[in-house]
Amino acid sequence: MAGEPQLTLKREDCEALVKYRQPPGVAYEPGVDAYGNPVAPADLPGSNQQLNLPPLIAIPIDVDLQDRYHIPANSPLFEGDAQIGIVVADLNGNVTFNGRPLGDPEADALAEACARGLGQTR
Repeated sequence: MAGEPQLTLKREDCEALVKYRQPPGVAYEPGVDAYGNPVAPADLPGSNQQLNLPPLIAIPIDVDLQDRYHIPANSPLFEGDAQIGIVVADLNGNVTFNGRPLGDPEADALAEACARGLGQTR
C-alpha cells in the first residue's frame, strides 16, 4: 500500500457529522412527559422573563493561591490570584480555552473533512 490510508464515509454519515438532525419522536411537547402522560407546567408566576444573553460568555479560571498555600493576607509581595486561563462559550455551543477550541480533535477534523466534501463551510 502506497501513500496514506484512506477513510471512506457514506454521504449520510457525513451529513450526520456536519449537521445535527433531531431523531423522530423526540420533539419537545409542553405539558407531556416522555411517556405521553400529562405533567404540570414548570413555569412559575412571574417567570416569563426573557434572557438577553451576550454573544460570548467568558469564564476566568483562577486559583486562589493565598487560600491554597495558606499565605498571610498581609504579605506585601503577594498577589492572591493566579489566572490559569479563560474559557469562552458562544451561543452556538463553541467553547475555547485560551483561544483554543475544546472538544474532540479527531471528531472535529472528521466533521471538517465531511463539510468540505459536502461543499459546506464550517
